[in-house]
Amino acid sequence: MTEPLFASVPSPISLAEIVALTGAQLQGDVSPERRIGNVAPLELAGPYDLAIMDNSKFIDQLAVTRAGACLITERFEVQAPPHVALLRSAEPYKAFVAIASKLFAGMMRPSSLYADAGHVSPGAHVHPTARLEEGVTIDPGAVIGPHAEIGAETIVAANVVIGPSVRIGRNCAIGAGASIIYSIVGDNVIIHPGCRIGQDGFGYVMSGRGHTKVPQVRRVIIQDSVEIGAGTTIDRGAFRDTVIGEGTKIDNLVQIAHNVTVGRHCVLVAQVGIAGSAVLEDFVVLGAKVGVIDHATIGEGAQIAACSNVHANVPAGARWGGTPAKPLKQWFREMMTLERLTRTGDAQERHSEAHDTHRSKA
Repeated sequence: MTEPLFASVPSPISLAEIVALTGAQLQGDVSPERRIGNVAPLELAGPYDLAIMDNSKFIDQLAVTRAGACLITERFEVQAPPHVALLRSAEPYKAFVAIASKLFAGMMRPSSLYADAGHVSPGAHVHPTARLEEGVTIDPGAVIGPHAEIGAETIVAANVVIGPSVRIGRNCAIGAGASIIYSIVGDNVIIHPGCRIGQDGFGYVMSGRGHTKVPQVRRVIIQDSVEIGAGTTIDRGAFRDTVIGEGTKIDNLVQIAHNVTVGRHCVLVAQVGIAGSAVLEDFVVLGAKVGVIDHATIGEGAQIAACSNVHANVPAGARWGGTPAKPLKQWFREMMTLERLTRTGDAQERHSEAHDTHRSKA
């Protein structure tokens, strides 16, 4: 049995095309027509592959690489083998990603699992009142509810559920098994498999006699060019919409509660949890497993370290961490002080034990 290659084999591109796309400078007497058809790490690359070198810890791999071409910073060029075509770049990784994105454009978002692009599969269930623009792909098992609208060139993968009156924009990709209800989705949005968008928010009036459910009557609004990772859940609002701003990127397994507002171009890393009615202003970054208390506001451009818990408003541009989260310098000082106290306490305890042992022997 041969090993499957899940990425389609790309059309090769020339070094001249790489230069034009990235602004890299081709070094030495190398034909700009040399073709590159794949990307690979230095130690695995072959004559047909493009590699990258931007870190001194890979010097040993650079010395023995068989890569056909390498995006590289000037400082490492003298250590590259002579057979490698060197493409000098101030930002090799950024250039490398640009080339990989061109070669493997089909891997950038969920695709049809049924390989029937631009068509509605016979196994899909599309309500007669739903409206599909030209070029929409609907895979088997998908359910499209009454009065739903889906824009041109959007892909709806297998077993996706699109609820009544939901609107999905153009050139979107909805991964297998996702469900979207009570929602409006903009253009160029990527929703990975297994996402749950628009379900009930978690709201109850609690009492000693039991808990009364709060109606969740608003929507989820997802603006243009948002990407949402696999298994993420975004609850619809109770009395105001839950909003995800333009260009925001959300990792896998993130929980966003009802009434939350996430600004433009935010980054939420895996297992973030945001409680109800919290506000993230534009360009906020939350590291993995950050928790945000309800009604807190995190100011524009603020960054929160992984595994922190935000219990208060965070100023714009701040760098916070810890539990409860606080300015990073303060958090580091507290941790260092605690560590010193712990070491001092351990030393005193050992001294006391040694003294007691000596007295008992005496």
